[in-house]
Amino acid sequence: MQDAEIAARILLDQGQEHCVETSHGVLHVTVHGAGNVRRPAILTFHDVGMDSKSCFSTLFKFEEMQEIVKNFTVVHVDAPGQEDGAAIYPAGYLLCPCDSVLITFLSFSFRTIIGVGVGAGAYILSKFTLTNPEAVEGLVLINVDTNARGWMDWAAQKLSNLTSSLSDQILSHLFSQEEMSANTELIQTHKERIAKAPNLINIELFWKSYQGRRDLNIERNNTFKCPVMLVVGDQAPYEEAAVECNSKLDPTTTSFLKMADAGGMPQLTQPSKLTEAFKYFIQGMGYMASSCMTRLSRSRTTSLSSSYSMEGSRSRSRTLSQGSQGGQLPPSPSHTMEVSC
Repeated sequence: MQDAEIAARILLDQGQEHCVETSHGVLHVTVHGAGNVRRPAILTFHDVGMDSKSCFSTLFKFEEMQEIVKNFTVVHVDAPGQEDGAAIYPAGYLLCPCDSVLITFLSFSFRTIIGVGVGAGAYILSKFTLTNPEAVEGLVLINVDTNARGWMDWAAQKLSNLTSSLSDQILSHLFSQEEMSANTELIQTHKERIAKAPNLINIELFWKSYQGRRDLNIERNNTFKCPVMLVVGDQAPYEEAAVECNSKLDPTTTSFLKMADAGGMPQLTQPSKLTEAFKYFIQGMGYMASSCMTRLSRSRTTSLSSSYSMEGSRSRSRTLSQGSQGGQLPPSPSHTMEVSC
């Protein structure tokens, strides 16, 4: 089947899984939603040690998220070889850069996207956006690290390779030390899933690819051209990296959401708060202007003193808790917002 025909099927089918042949290999995608070609598609990219289902199902199946799903086409992309039932790559296989796969896929599928990435997926979408700014209308980056690993990180990883299993290395990437020490049910579930994964070789290739990432060299004069929402859990492994990334971005188009008690995977542990923040972000872009923010609207008078605390010294006249009522647009992404939920 030709690429254009596959793209047409993706736009017509809802909630369907597709294996798309690209010039860089097979890409597994799952599509849900309205099929509205006049709006950007929401495209997700998962972290290492996960696939699109384990990374995003909790968030996108959340009840309040359905209002977004029915207004947009949602495309969950699996990194090559990471989906359930993926063929095992042979020894010595060289994994193609995922942003190259995205370029090929999007060139015949969707006009523009709103990218939602976690960890490695956030890095991949960041890299893609810097080289293809016209294709991305907005970015939600969870646990992003746009820097290459330093020498200390490289040495620590070498030692970890000798003393820790692959599943333990990936778990320490995904979750906070507090979560690891508590050995929660979430930790146990993911540890068992990774350890027993039939495509463990593929997961290791993706992990090594992310560990060898290059610095994206983001700075004020070399940054994203679209609105960005950075999200990180309080005490998450990549909290410092997310804070550093925030300092390099344009404060007039960047929102920074630091989520308390969210651990390393806020989309799994705090889907309600993340959904509301995502709705505000989309409204700030000019979409879903009439969407009702029920819980945040009710807490409007108390959120500044309880649910949300403002940090930093830059001017922030608008907050995530200022609801959209009476048909008015919510806050546009005109100030950097550092928020603890």
